[in-house]
Amino acid sequence: MYRLQDTVVVLTGASSGIGASIAEHLLKEGAKVCMGARRVEKLAEVKDAATAKYSESPGTLIYKACDVTQRDSVCELVQEAEEKLGDVDVIINCAGVMYFTQMKNCIMDQWEQTIDVNCKGVLNGIGAVLPKMTARGKGKIITISSDAGLRQFQSLAVYCASKAFVETLSEITRRELVGTGVTLTTICPGDVKGTELIMKNTDDEAAGKIGVEIGKPVGEGFTREQLLDVDDVADAVIYAMTAPPHVAINTVLIEPRDQE
Repeated sequence: MYRLQDTVVVLTGASSGIGASIAEHLLKEGAKVCMGARRVEKLAEVKDAATAKYSESPGTLIYKACDVTQRDSVCELVQEAEEKLGDVDVIINCAGVMYFTQMKNCIMDQWEQTIDVNCKGVLNGIGAVLPKMTARGKGKIITISSDAGLRQFQSLAVYCASKAFVETLSEITRRELVGTGVTLTTICPGDVKGTELIMKNTDDEAAGKIGVEIGKPVGEGFTREQLLDVDDVADAVIYAMTAPPHVAINTVLIEPRDQE
């Protein structure tokens, strides 16, 4: 049984990590997915790996280059989905960046990129689909947020603020949309291994304060119980997407069992 057969999904940040896992899970469930990211060659790899694994799925994976910080780029991704797959039922805002920075070190270009991707990128995704979703009386907007949007961590002031923005934006928007058939969900993972999220950090002082080594993916030095897999997060997305029509999954906080 394919629970998401014929469901049309736009997925940003699909080239690696959580986004790539979500794409695979969606194909497994029979969805029609238009993936977006800046690295087209990585999107091709994600498509090839997923379709080889689930060759019998009735689902579809297509892809297009997309920079979520550019409104036109996101709109073009949605248009690609509409033209090739049909009306968009779900958008999953998965693109994101995370920089460890001590505020006193004033790495302002990283602050700006965090706001551009994590805040403006989500706004661009919502704006690209919301008018047509409300007109049709149905739709799901899912954003990969973070437990950092619900609590505060040192060396992550700007990142935490960007995810708090996502949480507040989503909560107010979902209240405004009550009765329209459109729902908003935030998925808030804790520490996740095997992602590229921290690979571009440059603030050694900030990283050192929380025990992260710059240039290495999350995962080294942690026990199995201290980290989620990317598949755990993808499972949470599928859970939100397959809820009964009368149920709204507003926020999912998913953390490793032994995360402090």
